[in-house]
Amino acid sequence: MSIIEKLKWRYATKKFDTNKQLSQIQLSILKEAFNLTALSYGLQTLKMVIIEDKFVREPLVELSYGQRQVLDASHLLVLCIQTKIDDTDITEHFDMIKDVRNTPDTILDPFKKQLNATITNMAEDKKDDWATRQAYIALGNLMTVCAVEGIDSCPMEGFIPEKLDEALGLNALGLSSVLLLPVGYRAEDDMFATLKKVRKPLTKTIIEL
Repeated sequence: MSIIEKLKWRYATKKFDTNKQLSQIQLSILKEAFNLTALSYGLQTLKMVIIEDKFVREPLVELSYGQRQVLDASHLLVLCIQTKIDDTDITEHFDMIKDVRNTPDTILDPFKKQLNATITNMAEDKKDDWATRQAYIALGNLMTVCAVEGIDSCPMEGFIPEKLDEALGLNALGLSSVLLLPVGYRAEDDMFATLKKVRKPLTKTIIEL
């Protein structure tokens, strides 16, 4: 299938086949795709928690307003932002640039100082908003990769982040959950799998100047 055909094949899976599991190769692809997501300034202030254990996931159904995809999918991906973003992240980022690309400090320092000033002067709530928007970029990237790889997924905002963070011990890791993405394979009797997509025509969504 072409990429467009695969995107048409994709839908927000409502019912997963509980007997089918993703392979380790597929999980590796999703990990790499997450890590390769294009993010603002190149800073990676996101983490992805992968949960396979159904015993761990079962209590999360209630925290997700009864949405069983959280439990029935092969794996649950939890996209998280750091609760603290500061100059430590910037220093680590530029150290990696220096190591990987062998870029001299004379070139990196002006950009490093500028980014330090930007992050330092950003209010904490603005940092959270900014980081959350990065998580949505990662979500979109993961959903597209899933479609290409023939993996079903269901993006979810409907959960109680504070309680989920507590249940998974994310607070101790300096993380806050913002999005869920159950992944796996659609059940044969999921009626939503065969419904036609409802989208506006391109003439109403695209403006060419």
